[in-house]
Amino acid sequence: MTETIAQAFDDSVAYYDDWMRVALPSYDGIFAAALEQIPFEKSVQIRVLDLGAGTGLFSWQVLEEYPAAMFTLCDLAPKMLEIARGRFAVYPDQFTYRVEDYRQMFTDQKFDLVISSLSIHHLSDEDKRTLFVHIHSLLDDGGLFINIDQIWGPTEYWQTYYWDQWLEKVRCSGASEEQIEASIQRRKTYDREASLADQLEWLGQAGFSQVDCVYKHAFIGVFCAFK
Repeated sequence: MTETIAQAFDDSVAYYDDWMRVALPSYDGIFAAALEQIPFEKSVQIRVLDLGAGTGLFSWQVLEEYPAAMFTLCDLAPKMLEIARGRFAVYPDQFTYRVEDYRQMFTDQKFDLVISSLSIHHLSDEDKRTLFVHIHSLLDDGGLFINIDQIWGPTEYWQTYYWDQWLEKVRCSGASEEQIEASIQRRKTYDREASLADQLEWLGQAGFSQVDCVYKHAFIGVFCAFK
């Protein structure tokens, strides 16, 4: 399954960044809400781990706010990380790249900030819970985990409502029917969302404190959890 997901995202590398702007109608608000939660001084050289980093979109947002930060980007899809390498080519001393399954990523290094965007929802519920525990262990005391991710609606009514609203918005944003159909097929094949309540509960069970969803737009949420 992991190899299949990696290939699917590598196949989308040519248009991924542009598609994200269309597929996330609340793109700017999502990342603004995430960045607002980071508690460190802007001049500090924080250590950042980006899980499912893809082309580095989330890391780029953090870098603009924390120009001295040190980043480790981890992703299964090598072509996606190649785009990230190009994006951050002028910062060779600040970025490290790991092509691997972050569920099996082990390191002695500790991080101040672990981030992830639109990746963890591909995991089973059991794998999500295990990953949250692992992320907790990778953070230094006082560190923060920010996860921008999809949420399963609390009822079928809300799930259908959110999906219909998404279809209307992406069509209004200029998405072609071919793009929409490709997105629907990826969603059916790879997405395994969990509810808002379950994800908050699992983060708490993993040992995090001050856990909340600080921003929610339809089926996208920004989860924050402090160690």
